[in-house]
Amino acid sequence: MQYRSGANLDSSQMGSGGGRRGTTVALGGGAAILVAIVAMLFGLNPSDLLGGTTAGTPTTAGTNQFEHCKTVTDISTDRDCRFVAYTNSIQAFWAKAYSGYQQTQTQVFDGQIATGCGTATAEVGPFYCPADKIVYLERTFFDEMLKGQLGAKGGDAAEAYVIAHEYGHHISDLTGTLTQAQSIKDTGPKSAQVRLELQADCYAGVWLANASKDPTSPIEAVTADDVNRAVDAAKAVGDDRIQMRSSGQVSPESWTHGSSAMRRKWLAVGFNSGDPNKCDTFAATAP
Repeated sequence: MQYRSGANLDSSQMGSGGGRRGTTVALGGGAAILVAIVAMLFGLNPSDLLGGTTAGTPTTAGTNQFEHCKTVTDISTDRDCRFVAYTNSIQAFWAKAYSGYQQTQTQVFDGQIATGCGTATAEVGPFYCPADKIVYLERTFFDEMLKGQLGAKGGDAAEAYVIAHEYGHHISDLTGTLTQAQSIKDTGPKSAQVRLELQADCYAGVWLANASKDPTSPIEAVTADDVNRAVDAAKAVGDDRIQMRSSGQVSPESWTHGSSAMRRKWLAVGFNSGDPNKCDTFAATAP
């Protein structure tokens, strides 16, 4: 992923502390990977695991840890500034593409954090919490989980896809689709939960297709390799691939995110069309 020389970064879109305590279910995507693995192995509801107080030091409100990220040049001296670039580009696109868009924040934390959806630890991975409308990201996820345990190639485009997926949940939340889907307690390839996750994948693809079109965007170009890495990340977090890695067998009836092929398909639908209106994963035969 190529960054636009001289482009400004807005660190105010990055959070500096946890949200309020609550019980609303968090949405993962790229998210909640280890929680999903544990749930698949032991028959637990992943949402029940949020709210625990296991290892880690809670992140508390304070000085914005990204305030030194002023331009894309700062990414070369502090790699964490790339999170600001992803967030700025994603939100700038949706502010133009969706008239009802409400700007929010990406909260990067270490160890553990209190959110509107419960207490989250590093094991939860990136997630969107509808209770406080914030995207949460534990700093070590991409290297230790996505590349390490899930075997994805990684890279900036893969990371940006994961965060764009979580912002896709934010769009579904703003449109009311998320609330409707979460009211249906089902699982499986055609379930409302899977359709919700696939919609977030599609929205991520839409952003990726448009990321470099804004001349003020910190993203200057998305290459073929970038697209391949995003697709690879989508495949790595497919339910079937996670189940096979964790238990050696695939159980479609328990899917909550969709197979690797389904996730790749909907990321491609979004990218190839560049149109969020093409992301109707709730159509009868969509998955």
